[in-house]
Amino acid sequence: MIILGIDPGTATTGYGLIEAELNRYRLIDYGSIRTPAKAQAPRRLEMIYDAMVALLMETKPDHVAIEQLFFNRNITTAVPVGQARGVILLACQKQHMAISEYTPLQVKQSIVGYGRADKKQIQFMVGRLLKMKEPPKNDDAADALAIAITHAHYYATRRVRGEEKA
Repeated sequence: MIILGIDPGTATTGYGLIEAELNRYRLIDYGSIRTPAKAQAPRRLEMIYDAMVALLMETKPDHVAIEQLFFNRNITTAVPVGQARGVILLACQKQHMAISEYTPLQVKQSIVGYGRADKKQIQFMVGRLLKMKEPPKNDDAADALAIAITHAHYYATRRVRGEEKA
């Protein structure tokens, strides 16, 4: 199963593509979609949408996993991230993708086993799980890979319980 993990953002949207089979994972690709800081919000959202459609058409994943919006105090960043999530979800829906969403807590618990894990711990475990020579340096791409691995874990668990078909 090919899974595309997405860590949404207006300035930088991370993506990570893995193949998952049982408890084995193979890294296919990862990176980020960047938009210029000086571009107006509608243009940035259009760029994210267009890049996401192109990525989906190129990679043809079986599943897309995206981080749910979470904000504690900073609503200023939550609104643009929510807008980015919206155009990403629209791009996935228009391509008829199976979409799953995970909270940051679910991702941290799935990857590290601890809900308050920091970025370095996530990067380290992503590198280990994907047998990379060194962990990904790009935080957004590392988070996207972690989201993809989290989906693989949850999907496998649901299959064992009979909640998902092969």
